[in-house]
Amino acid sequence: MNEAQETSRMEHILMEKKGAVGVITMARPERFNALDVIMARDLRKAALHFARDDAVRCVILAGGEKVFCSGADLKYVRQKGLEEDFSYLQPEARAVEASYGASFKEILEYIHSTISEVRRAPKPFIAAVKGVAAAGGFGLAMSCDMVFAAEDASFEWAYPKTGLTGAESSTFFLPRLIGLRRALGLVFLNPRLDARQALAEGLISGVFPAEKFDAEVFAVAERLAAGPTRAFGITKRLINEAAGSERLDLHLDRELKYLVEIAEGRDFGEGLDAFFAKRAARFKGDGG
Repeated sequence: MNEAQETSRMEHILMEKKGAVGVITMARPERFNALDVIMARDLRKAALHFARDDAVRCVILAGGEKVFCSGADLKYVRQKGLEEDFSYLQPEARAVEASYGASFKEILEYIHSTISEVRRAPKPFIAAVKGVAAAGGFGLAMSCDMVFAAEDASFEWAYPKTGLTGAESSTFFLPRLIGLRRALGLVFLNPRLDARQALAEGLISGVFPAEKFDAEVFAVAERLAAGPTRAFGITKRLINEAAGSERLDLHLDRELKYLVEIAEGRDFGEGLDAFFAKRAARFKGDGG
């Protein structure tokens, strides 16, 4: 390996430095790149590392060939997490009640921290979406500065399938990206958008042919990495301020609060059972 390229791997996260471009790849295809606590923690570590590495001037966040990311791992949530994961973030000798909401909280605290790092980073972050970006994967993509999709990619809000509220920054960025009316339609009706539809809606920056996708995205990243990084960083900060993004951390806290609350209700329990049984959920609508 030459000096221009460095590679390191955590359990389900691959980090590569190719010249001035950092590439973070989510690599858990057997679980559709769903994030459990370990993967979410490692994703945050990778984003933090590249965000603060001055030698990296642009970062690509990528997934696999068939799925970008499907969000929090519902299998992990259904099992109500692992005891060692809960003890990792809790003071010693403090009991933690296993529940759906607590399991989500352990995962989303890391994902939300990752999103905050992406928005604060003084350099461009690009989401490179192949396959499906759903729920938290949708939110991760939307939080990046630019989003490029392969022609066969698709985007789905997905939360209503299990009776959840939105999280992972999606309720923050959607109305800012596509407007209030379109955002509400997407949230309530939950269409699956193909890449061209997502581009027409204003959700993404561009679409590339699947067979040329990696090369095309990397060419954009190299172009940005060769640009005036400090000026890009300051301009990004100004645009974030104009869009109200200084309130993002507060909004992420509220997303987490309400998602944990709804995850403890009957509708989510029914939605989770229906999801794994591959049947339509029978929601009562009270969420209690």
